[in-house]
Amino acid sequence: MDNVVIKLSNITKRYGYGDTASFALRDFDLEVKRGEFIMIMGPSGCGKTTLLNVIGLLDRATDGEYILNGEDVSSISAARQARLRAKKIGFIFQNFNLIENLTILDNVALPLVYVNRPRTVRLKAAAGALKRFHLSEREYYHPSQLSGGQQQRVAIARAIVSDPEIILADEPTGNLDSRSSNIVMEELKAIHEEGNTIIMVTHNPSLTSYATRVINMLDGQIDTDIKTVADHNLPQPIYVRTKKHRGRTKEIEAVEEEEI
Repeated sequence: MDNVVIKLSNITKRYGYGDTASFALRDFDLEVKRGEFIMIMGPSGCGKTTLLNVIGLLDRATDGEYILNGEDVSSISAARQARLRAKKIGFIFQNFNLIENLTILDNVALPLVYVNRPRTVRLKAAAGALKRFHLSEREYYHPSQLSGGQQQRVAIARAIVSDPEIILADEPTGNLDSRSSNIVMEELKAIHEEGNTIIMVTHNPSLTSYATRVINMLDGQIDTDIKTVADHNLPQPIYVRTKKHRGRTKEIEAVEEEEI
């Protein structure tokens, strides 16, 4: 099985035309293997967030090819982009992006609305995700009643509630103190060890110890790309499990692929 989950080829993101044109990404190439924890660093304005938005199907590249799980998604319809995004990708933002007039439970359940899960299923899954992060007693609070660290853990629960393959995190510790940052990073580490692919933007070089690969960007391109963990040592994908069956051990898919 091909282990490449994301392949970007000659991705360019241009704003404006002619002499006034500016480039957030320029002929950008990247392959991401399943189970990688990639940290992307670089100065402000180098294209990090634009890259996450393109990968997350929140923005379209001006030129280039984007292959997601073997499918060219460069020019698919907005509706199909939304379905893929809801099913395959979880997002964590610096500012949490929680909805204030919803309870914590409903905030976490929100991604499951977009994949048409019944409300009882949504709430059960959300409650399970919050329990994982020791936030069950906060289910009926609102975001403003939580600390910054708690809000970010809620955001992580929301990101994983639909069991996405890919987690995209844009400065998830940027608004947190060091203690809360450490808690959030340990949670992301645990998620990664379950086989999730994580791509995270950060300005904090001390966090790169969590990564299996560190990419530095400059002027819309990759400046350096260093792997710290060999591909064969990456964690097993989340949907693959080992099961005893009639005295034999075999790999099975715990979650079957649904038609999108």
